[in-house]
Amino acid sequence: MEVFSEGEFVDVQGVSKGKGFQGVVKRHGFGGVGQATHGQHNRLRAPGSVGASSYPSRVFKGMRMAGRMGGENVNVQNLRVLKVVAEKNLLVIKGCVPGCNNSYVIIHK
Repeated sequence: MEVFSEGEFVDVQGVSKGKGFQGVVKRHGFGGVGQATHGQHNRLRAPGSVGASSYPSRVFKGMRMAGRMGGENVNVQNLRVLKVVAEKNLLVIKGCVPGCNNSYVIIHK
């Protein structure tokens, strides 16, 4: 624990919380199709058009669609070390540490 000192900045790497299968509004911030009135029935949170018709007759790679969200490696930079408790091998870090409770993280200087 002598590696870290109070007040310095560190980078924390971990696996983010998994959110499961999410739609395009939560996953990519889409706004839905049009207004909520004038005949709209079930398209408020739909992605809308995803590609052209006869040409190129396919959907391009990388099209933002619904799918699994979270559960990715995340590196959060410049988090401050508030306290070092060497007797208990504890680091108190201020900021958004990635991952769920009791998960492993890697701390870089």
